[in-house]
Parts: sequence; structure tokens; C-alpha cells
Amino acid sequence: MAYRTKTYIAADWDGDKNAVDKLREWNDGEKWSLSFTDAHDLTQARDDSLNCSIKASLAMRMDASKTFVLIVGSNTKSRRSGECTYCSNFDNGKCKTGHTVSNDSFIEYECKKAVRDRENIKIVILYNAATVNKSKCPDVIKEYGTHAPMQKMKDGKHYWDYQSVKNAMGL
Repeated sequence: MAYRTKTYIAADWDGDKNAVDKLREWNDGEKWSLSFTDAHDLTQARDDSLNCSIKASLAMRMDASKTFVLIVGSNTKSRRSGECTYCSNFDNGKCKTGHTVSNDSFIEYECKKAVRDRENIKIVILYNAATVNKSKCPDVIKEYGTHAPMQKMKDGKHYWDYQSVKNAMGL
């Protein structure tokens, strides 16, 4: 087993990019004490990679991580990207390259792996909202880890809540 030193961030990168960017801003900013090494800096899969190749790369990054952070937004639970049915090598219910067919999206795959590895990885679920709404969280992981909002309401407006995130991550 690899020595775990990284933080792995999973999210709907299209719908919740603002939350991912804010987390990275807090990590990179000198005035914040949030400090982690992003597991995604290890390797990157090409956009034209097979879904199974991308999942293998995700697993390698997760195996080097001590913390798994899932950012939950409005569409996290319903994202389907990563299913074999969306791969160019999927044909008639089979993989043309001989890989095992999986109906898990990338997010489902990451969450299932985090739950399987929970003895070795801290699970943190951050909501891109001012409240925790577990109905938006993927079912496989919603009963695990620390759940916290990334935002707070003040005078009817949403603001990023650095302290909530820092507390949830245990930093």
C-alpha cells in the first residue's frame, strides 16, 4: 500500500467548479491555514482516455490520499459521466477491449472506493450550499464521514464559509 499524504477532491467538475476553485484558493492562499496536497497533481488522464483507464488513474490517486473530499452540489447524485455505456468501446453490452463493464459514474466509483477504503482514508463531504442536504449526496457515501456546508447565509446572501470547511477537514 502506498503512503497516504494527499487530499483527493471529487466533484461534479462542471456544476461545482466554483466550490472546487474556492477550496483550492483557500489551500493556495497565504492568509488561510487550509493546507493540503491535491492528489490530482500526481497524474492526469487525457479527455480521450477510456472510462476504465480514467477510473484506474482515479484509483491510483485515491490510494495516495489520506483524505477524500466530495463536493456535493445540485447535480452530483445524478451525474452519469464515466459509465461504460458512454464509452466509445462499449458495444452491445460489452467492452470491445475486454474490460469489465461498469454502470458506475466517475463520482459513484470514487465514492464506492472511499467507502471501501474508509479505514485508511478520512471522508469529508462538503455541500456547495449553506445547508447539508444528504438527499443530494450519492447514496453509497451519505452515511459516512463528516458532512458540512461550504457556505453560510448572512442578510439573505450566500457567503463562502472557510471555518466550516476547515473544521470539517480537521485542519
